[in-house]
Amino acid sequence: MTSATKTRKSAGDGLLQIGEVAEEVGLSLRTVRYYEEVGLLSPPTRTSGGFRLYGDAHLEQLKTIKQMKPLDFSIEEMRELLAARSDLETSSGARRRAAARETLGRFGDLAAERCTDLRRRLRSATPDRRASRPTPSTTPTPRRGPW
Repeated sequence: MTSATKTRKSAGDGLLQIGEVAEEVGLSLRTVRYYEEVGLLSPPTRTSGGFRLYGDAHLEQLKTIKQMKPLDFSIEEMRELLAARSDLETSSGARRRAAARETLGRFGDLAAERCTDLRRRLRSATPDRRASRPTPSTTPTPRRGPW
């Protein structure tokens, strides 16, 4: 259990300050603010002193963004996916929900393609470790004494 989770449970209101959110999700404060600035993260509520307060929906948005980032999704693509997720969760209109499901399916396919491509690139960039591992007979003996 992270300290952010402990704080949230003890606070009882389910809201976290930005440092707690950043710690729980594994992002920097600056990154959380940036995602809010560019419109990927919905605006948090604020205390009377101006402190940001984030809820579970914000955590889910940030986790989704964090998963999309290594797959080279653009900010606009992330925004589209997050909007589709929101529509699916909150819309009561059948057409809007169907469009959201279609969008999410398209992103699922695209993510799978990008994962496959990433795995292929990693395999081609990583030498066969068994072949490159030094064996006792090929391991250089460290020199002793003055160089």
